[in-house]
Amino acid sequence: MTSPHPTGSGTPAPGDPDPEALRERALDALLTARARTALLTSCVEDPELTAQHSPLMSPLVWDLAHIGNQEEQWLLRTVGGREAIRPEIDGLYDAFEHPRAERPSLPLLPPAEARRYVHEVRGRALDVLEGTAFHGDRLTEAGFAFGMVAQHEQQHDETMLITHQLRKGAAALTAADPAPAPPFTGPSEVLVPGGPFTMGTSTEPWALDNERPAHRRTVAAFHIDTTPVTNGAYRAFVEDGGYDDPRWWAPEGWDHIRRHGITAPLFWRREGGQWLRRRFGVTEPVPADEPVLHVSWYEADAYARWAGRRLPTEAEWEKAARHDPASGRSRRYPWGDADPGPEHANLGQRHLRPAPAGSYPAGESPLGVRQLMGDVWEWTASDFAPYPGFTAFPYKEYSEVFFGPEYKVLRGGSFAVDQVACRGTFRNWDYPVRRQIFSGFRTARDAEAV
Repeated sequence: MTSPHPTGSGTPAPGDPDPEALRERALDALLTARARTALLTSCVEDPELTAQHSPLMSPLVWDLAHIGNQEEQWLLRTVGGREAIRPEIDGLYDAFEHPRAERPSLPLLPPAEARRYVHEVRGRALDVLEGTAFHGDRLTEAGFAFGMVAQHEQQHDETMLITHQLRKGAAALTAADPAPAPPFTGPSEVLVPGGPFTMGTSTEPWALDNERPAHRRTVAAFHIDTTPVTNGAYRAFVEDGGYDDPRWWAPEGWDHIRRHGITAPLFWRREGGQWLRRRFGVTEPVPADEPVLHVSWYEADAYARWAGRRLPTEAEWEKAARHDPASGRSRRYPWGDADPGPEHANLGQRHLRPAPAGSYPAGESPLGVRQLMGDVWEWTASDFAPYPGFTAFPYKEYSEVFFGPEYKVLRGGSFAVDQVACRGTFRNWDYPVRRQIFSGFRTARDAEAV
């Protein structure tokens, strides 16, 4: 099976007033997400859909029906005022009611029934889309509810892709590799000047509540890596005994790696003097020039300490990604306000791996920082917290219940993220022990440091 290429036109540009253009964008986002869902759930046999491939993940068939149930609840019942199709399954697919580890024991819809259900929901949702006016209600303004549902589906598609990476057996997904890139010979780091900038957004139509509102934030001058940390650089940390030296580790991280016997990134193993990794059912040498993948926050933090550096804060990351010193404004994306194209970033499951470090010069920020979008989610030093003036919308369980020091923020998106769920203000978060996610990092240092 081949991976889908993103065909959507992305989120609506701020201030897009044309209701038919908004309707077309919403339709395109929904169809692009559904094509990807179909691929991820059709490339394996039904027993693979109902199995739990890791206690960290749901069975694929749970994700499938959950996607449909959320679409039914928000687009059919809430926006469309339609009668419920399957109200009796709401509890089965409530992510807060049932932890992932126990979902295989639930009376889930079998694959064929789940497919029929999501198909029926989608048909009715498209009728709702056709008749919705994009004004007068915050949920439908600029098509927000439809964008929210498309983003939700794409986020679960990324989750299902993680499950495919965790499953044993032969490869079920294939995709072209990113274009080869010459070794990156640019500067290893970029100076980001100190001062204020605009963080977050109040105008991006499909931005989620935790991205809002826009506010002024001031950061001191700092240096940040031009590209994400590579496998080759991280391998030097491993081979220098980084996993055996408590000096580099936060106490909780040191306890975690010792307790679980962690000695390298997830899916790496050493064999015959060579580092190998397993990637979607294929074992291959670890490519030195790719951004390192499948590392926890603790691992990223330890590497940064070993290198005499640190992880950037979330505010520093966003300033490096969005701030344009020439105009003083914050862009939607590092390269400008235009939706991502294949020349800008590795997004949308177009490839099943990060591109070599230094790729996508057309996607660099005004200061010359590369690959801030796509390739790997990037851990930051920051806890997940609300912005000043935050208001939960349309429900507290999307963001508010996760605020706190238990979660660290990741930014930028990975190769598994669709453009509808990736922008300069988009915020992701996870526990600092998580490694199955498509996570990497880049490092920073204070400008005053020698």
